[in-house]
Amino acid sequence: MRALALSELLLIELAKPLELALNRRIYDLVRSAIEAGTLAPGTRLPSSRDLARDLNVSRNTVVSAIDQLLAEGYVEARVGSGTYVAIRLPEQDVVRSGRARGSPPEERARTALAPRRLSRRGLRLTELGGWKHLEVQPFTPGPADYSALQFRHWIRLLKKYVNDPNPDLLDCGDPGGYPRLRDAIARYLRVSRSVNVVAEQVLITSSTQQSVDLCARLLADAGDTVWIENPGYWGAQRALDAADLKLRAIAVDREGIAPGDDDWQSPPSMIYLTPSNQYPTGAVMSLERRRRILDFAAERNVWILEDDYDSEFRYEGRPLPSLQGMDMHQRVVYLGTFSKVMYQGVRLAYLVVPPDLVERFRVGLYDLFRPGQLTMQAALADFIEEGHFEVNLRRMRVIYGERRAILRATLERALGERVELSRSNAGMTLVIHLPVGTDDRAIAQKAARADLTVRALSNYYLTPQGTAGLVVGFAYVSTSDIAPYAQVLARIILEHLHVGPPPVCTPAGLAATF
Repeated sequence: MRALALSELLLIELAKPLELALNRRIYDLVRSAIEAGTLAPGTRLPSSRDLARDLNVSRNTVVSAIDQLLAEGYVEARVGSGTYVAIRLPEQDVVRSGRARGSPPEERARTALAPRRLSRRGLRLTELGGWKHLEVQPFTPGPADYSALQFRHWIRLLKKYVNDPNPDLLDCGDPGGYPRLRDAIARYLRVSRSVNVVAEQVLITSSTQQSVDLCARLLADAGDTVWIENPGYWGAQRALDAADLKLRAIAVDREGIAPGDDDWQSPPSMIYLTPSNQYPTGAVMSLERRRRILDFAAERNVWILEDDYDSEFRYEGRPLPSLQGMDMHQRVVYLGTFSKVMYQGVRLAYLVVPPDLVERFRVGLYDLFRPGQLTMQAALADFIEEGHFEVNLRRMRVIYGERRAILRATLERALGERVELSRSNAGMTLVIHLPVGTDDRAIAQKAARADLTVRALSNYYLTPQGTAGLVVGFAYVSTSDIAPYAQVLARIILEHLHVGPPPVCTPAGLAATF
């Protein structure tokens, strides 16, 4: 197939309104064309630069798709010549390996053609594929700006343990994690988040999802009900679903999670919450509702998972105390992470469990996940103890606060009262609430073609009646680029709003939960 024909095919397919990342859609389309023979073995593909230009997408998007095809053996790179469809495809290797073992023809056919079945749980978990949406571009919700980290000190501390390794740090270590890091976290949480904790209650995990997974396995049985915020964090949804728990979506309003009368009458085994900065809406749980949730948990024997994922970034007013700090009945498990305040690849998080659960959680963590990364944990303990962590936090608050202010001001000037911006004073994202009937997924797709990654708010709902909006991250954008990118996003939004007089977007004009 000539280069122009491939571009034409991709343009036609990419125009279809599917909610997948562009790099994944390009990968799927090229792979399908190869498997169908439309792209014959030995066919030279267009260069990534030419294909990106023809499709009007970023070159990184195309490179990501081609890299995946290379990794799976569907295409091959020839030095100085380009990228070509592989002469022998991966599926042919399966048939060939069956023949080499001397299996009969009918068995070889079954080996090559029989569908690979996943479990029902596996099908649920892989249906959406959250990793497909993780290409980091301006406005991507979630990633921190790791360039703001004081890498000079961090690298020095890492080298300290890597260049002269302590044999004690090369094993799996203490079941709860490196003791000195647990102590540093406990001291930090007592001061900054009013958490009632001693070092023994802190357990080190690799991520918040692993923390949620551990809690789901140890505190609930398969089939038990868990309340989750709607809209809410997809990573927690996946972890809880993987534990075969029944997810009950509870609406969120301006005071956080808002159970209805029927919900209060049917207590769950567990409640997953982001009370200090609800993700993704930014709602802050009111004091009255916090007390009611805590009383309910104590009376009905319910566990609460408090995900305090980015409480460090509050730009106005005093930081709110943790829900765990108000809990007089030891029903709250507190979750935190370093991926927001350090960088995503650090893969270190923690949970604070009630004293009587510590030993069981230590055993569960060790037996299920075999913790390690002790050199990284030791370096992080030093980073906190030497004061670099606090200095880094203060610096990032200033940087993110400035970016947030520029983003809000630019969007307000460009969009006026056509939309409503979230009023959250914390976090690393801002939500643009759109008028009822707006196709937020179409806007997100159009933004992706302009090399901007925003998330459709409707995708965060487990129920079909989700409100329209866009989740915009401002951390991973340089301060000088915020305004220009925001203007591009505003133009895309205006193109998709209703034709006619500008609609006024007020709380009453939005769905009932906002």
